[in-house]
Amino acid sequence: MDVDVFVAEHGAEWDRLAELVRRAGRLRGEEADELVLLYQRAATHLSIVRSAAPDPALLARLSTLVARARSAVTGTHNPAWREVGLFFSRRFPAAVYRGRRWWLATTAAFALVSALLAVWISGDPRVRSSIAAPEEVRRLTAPGGDFESYYSSGPATAFAAQVWTNNAWVAAGCLLLGVLLCVPVLVILWFNALNLGVSAGLMAEAGRLDVFFGLITPHGLLELTAVFVAAGAGMRLGWTVIDPGRRGRAAALAQEGRSVVAIALGLTCVLLISGVIEAFVTPSGLPGWARIGIGVTAEAAFLAYVFVLGRRAALAGETGDLDPRFAGDTAPATA
Repeated sequence: MDVDVFVAEHGAEWDRLAELVRRAGRLRGEEADELVLLYQRAATHLSIVRSAAPDPALLARLSTLVARARSAVTGTHNPAWREVGLFFSRRFPAAVYRGRRWWLATTAAFALVSALLAVWISGDPRVRSSIAAPEEVRRLTAPGGDFESYYSSGPATAFAAQVWTNNAWVAAGCLLLGVLLCVPVLVILWFNALNLGVSAGLMAEAGRLDVFFGLITPHGLLELTAVFVAAGAGMRLGWTVIDPGRRGRAAALAQEGRSVVAIALGLTCVLLISGVIEAFVTPSGLPGWARIGIGVTAEAAFLAYVFVLGRRAALAGETGDLDPRFAGDTAPATA
């Protein structure tokens, strides 16, 4: 094959293809069709040159042109940042908002159980003695004792990572085990409520309830909210096993399961923020009102995020599920 003749015969097509590639984002309908056609031809030309006349300069020219054209035709520009934006502005807050009845009910029940335990423990010395020996209780509740020193027990960065990991495991357990008819989620919540109630009751009996709230509130509001959201989503998933509604059970579980995954990914970031607050703000030398103010601000920001952005996205039809292009097909179900 004569390379010069081949270039002379097809050079104008290649030049036209290069021009269309440069204007790929601003093409009219017929120009887009022309781009696809010329790309296919150029790919064929590249194959011919490779097999019949592997001229290095021509191969380099056509390889570059075909690669650029392929990117323009198939849209291989990376949409990752756009997807991340859509996830945090629509999918995650909508998924949390849709499950609000579950996690708000969980919040109320948890608070009630923890408060009742705290009142019971602070008012009954026999219960306190069954929890720990008096010396151990004093070591926990005394100024600078175990309850306070826990938050400065290690380097802040390492402590933040440890807290984040622990809370992520708790949230993951609530999310993933909820499918077992909600029972494991209730067990996880009970042990967390028990730990909180015991600590509050012992600190209240020692007259240091202000210290308890001063240490718990900065990070605890956001941290516990994330756990409640996870628990609500997990129990909603478990209830879907019992009552899938008009959907088939498999289809209902698939949809709710994908929403649970979206919530898990979003809560990872929420728990990271609460972990940072617990490591750097809770044990800091800031006044109590400042530390609590940071925690309240973080909690208010999350609730506004859910009930403003999430509500808006949910009303627009967002469910927190995957894009229909990636969710897979489902068989028709009877009403």
